Amino acid sequence: MQGAMTALITPFKNGKVDEETYAKLIQRQIDNGIDWVVPVGTTGESATLTHDEHKRCIEIAVEVCKGTDTKVLAGAGSNSTHEAIDLAKFAEEKGANAILSVSPYYNKPTQRGLYEHYKALANSIEIPVVLYNVPGRTCSNIEVDTAIRLFNEVENIVAIKEATGKIENVVALCSKSGISVISGDDAINYPIIASGGKGVISVTSNLLPKKIADLVHSALKGEFIESKKINEELYELNKILFVESNPIPIKYAMYEAGLLPSLEYRLPLVEPSEENKEKIKKVLKKYL
Repeated sequence: MQGAMTALITPFKNGKVDEETYAKLIQRQIDNGIDWVVPVGTTGESATLTHDEHKRCIEIAVEVCKGTDTKVLAGAGSNSTHEAIDLAKFAEEKGANAILSVSPYYNKPTQRGLYEHYKALANSIEIPVVLYNVPGRTCSNIEVDTAIRLFNEVENIVAIKEATGKIENVVALCSKSGISVISGDDAINYPIIASGGKGVISVTSNLLPKKIADLVHSALKGEFIESKKINEELYELNKILFVESNPIPIKYAMYEAGLLPSLEYRLPLVEPSEENKEKIKKVLKKYL
């Protein structure tokens, strides 16, 4: 489990998923060398999609990627284990190559609970499982020892999306196990790979897929000077895309770049403030 991966946005039109635009956005990722697309994660506003919409987004991603070198890492997370299992089984049935499953949010499970949750989820399917650790959103931290135990004891748990912002976690995971660590924070994509990470799940690559693909591929080949250079070039953009809660800024940036025909969010998410719109547009001029 490695490479350049894009946490896809979900476009809406008149309150519904814009399937035509969604398919075009995925094809753009394929055309620009992205290794994996990640439908219906945090960036895809999965929290406000119905289960039918969630499943349809997975179907579209699989359909568009079929016959290409780009694989599908389908979002299949929930704070209810049986719901996560339902989504995971659907993703496997439809042809997703692997699933990404966020740690259960709101109900704040213990480390034992997290272990049992992921074990049950992984045992329900045969495709690989990627853990997703983002305690800033979930209030549920997958501790290093828990992630390593899951990797060692559950055959198809193969990777973890690390979005704590702590390089120390990356070093600990890589030094103590063979689990693939995937960056979940665009600002530190290069440092994470340089510390032993195997790839990134990027928000920025919605907008600049080739840049992120080049950053990741050069780093994985050991071309660290080139990778570091790209990471530094993208720093200002990476930062402004998190000036408000993700995916608010990236969807606005995509709209301003002409890649979205309409700008729609699902409540409680709303458009950026006028002040932040101006900041985003100012930074975009340097990259487009």
